[in-house]
Amino acid sequence: MENVYLFVVMCIFLIILPGPDTAIATKNTLTVGKSGGLKTALGTCCALLIHTSAAVFGLSAIIVKSALLFSVFKYVGAIYLIYLGVKTLWSLRRKEEAATVDVNAKSQFENSSCFKQGFLTNILNPKVAVFFLTFLPQFVDAGSNTFIPFLLMGITYTVLTAIWFFLYVLLINQVSAFMKKPKSQKIIEGITGTVLVGFGIKLALEKAHN
Repeated sequence: MENVYLFVVMCIFLIILPGPDTAIATKNTLTVGKSGGLKTALGTCCALLIHTSAAVFGLSAIIVKSALLFSVFKYVGAIYLIYLGVKTLWSLRRKEEAATVDVNAKSQFENSSCFKQGFLTNILNPKVAVFFLTFLPQFVDAGSNTFIPFLLMGITYTVLTAIWFFLYVLLINQVSAFMKKPKSQKIIEGITGTVLVGFGIKLALEKAHN
């Protein structure tokens, strides 16, 4: 493995760039609380470990090279993001009805779905597989065995992602007193829902890289 420090710096910059994972973590931290945000981050990191394993064993290469498999992952992932976005926007119209629902039962349901949302959002995004196969090889000696380097880099990327989301969720939770005001939350949920739908549409229009 070459240029370890450069790899870590590049990972940090790439991780902090806003994307679907960040949008989901933000939404769940605001609507469910710190535990919801952390469970979302845990789901994202578990998905990254699976992407790492896929890259190590060459499965990601098969997905990227196969137009059919790439399209399947792309459209399923896009539909899921659009579903989450529409669901978020729709919830804005059901605030009054939701007030009559048992708060504890509702929170328990939302909390249990946070991990799943974080996991599915990441695992169904074929661009993550493309990223692993285009980014990681740049830090491996030409002609060398890629198994251990890919594994170490994937784990490093996952750990850095976990640290970033842990700090990010804590930050969002700290300022949530202002952000959870009815007016502020409506604006934030509206923006988040729109962003998720936008990411879904963008993913659906993404072309496979051969």
